[in-house]
Amino acid sequence: MHRRTETAAGTGNVVRTRIRVLHGEEIALGPGKADLLEEIDRDGTIAGAARRLGMSYNRAWLLLQTMNDCFREPLVETARGGSRRGHASLTPTGRAVLALYRRMERESLEALAPAWRDLLQFLARTT
Repeated sequence: MHRRTETAAGTGNVVRTRIRVLHGEEIALGPGKADLLEEIDRDGTIAGAARRLGMSYNRAWLLLQTMNDCFREPLVETARGGSRRGHASLTPTGRAVLALYRRMERESLEALAPAWRDLLQFLARTT
């Protein structure tokens, strides 16, 4: 999974971003859905991606349906397996959306870094 944290070396203290993109009442994209897209891109199947993330195939399928419904174009294309193994791949839109989401995560951590360093002085060290 993708790193969304900033760790203060030697302190045990961590700050974590959790960006969610809402489309009406639906979460169109969030950390788990972005991780699912990455795993589908890596594995080429919904089942394999779900397994790697520790979720059921049905849960992964529902997350994909939500994402595909929220965006103008599908983020993932699928082909049924039948006697052969099924296949799933990110569309060009899916790749663009995932890259933009990861950029938002990166830039949010960069933006909060100065305040995070200031906040650290008030946190106790963890053991």
